[in-house]
Amino acid sequence: MTSAPPSAEPLSAKNVVVLASGSGTLLQALLDDPSPKPYRVAAVGSDRSSCPALDRASAAGVPTFTCRIADHDDRDAWNRGLAVLTASFNADLVVLAGFMKLVGPTFLAAFPDRVLNAHPSLLPAFPGMHAPADALEHGVKLTGCTVFLVDGGIDAGPIVAQRAVPVRDDDNVASLHERIKVAERTLLVEVVAALTKSSYTVTGRRVSIG
Repeated sequence: MTSAPPSAEPLSAKNVVVLASGSGTLLQALLDDPSPKPYRVAAVGSDRSSCPALDRASAAGVPTFTCRIADHDDRDAWNRGLAVLTASFNADLVVLAGFMKLVGPTFLAAFPDRVLNAHPSLLPAFPGMHAPADALEHGVKLTGCTVFLVDGGIDAGPIVAQRAVPVRDDDNVASLHERIKVAERTLLVEVVAALTKSSYTVTGRRVSIG
């Protein structure tokens, strides 16, 4: 399911397609970025027929699309369908912003070194779904967030940028995660701007910008 195509914008701006499944706060940070942007949010896609992220996109006049796993014969067919829809918006960069499905090799091959994700820890520490809780359980004094390029692993791709967040003695999972999310939104906007403003290279696990 798709909505209207993107409106005309300056040709110099790079097209960013955001994939999201939930509240859309990372997406909103990109939409609200007040600085002169070298990118446009060209479309927002989801694996769900409805979610707040799609509502945020529609409110901002950004085209949306849905690609549900249930509508495809298997996971690989879903990856192919998702890649076709994403590519239809001429995506220069794909941002997974709270996208709750793992994209596979077929999707990643369509956008080599161009799929970006954010994670609420200083990777490689605490990958997976429960990073803030794992950080608290481990007793670390410093955690944070990481923006990285997606590969075939779980939160394992080349790291683009990181930002530290101190762990307070009175933190619980909710309070720590909320402070990490504030840092994560700012860092993601900075990284998307940097990667769309300048060229970048990936050599092994190292990402060099400019």
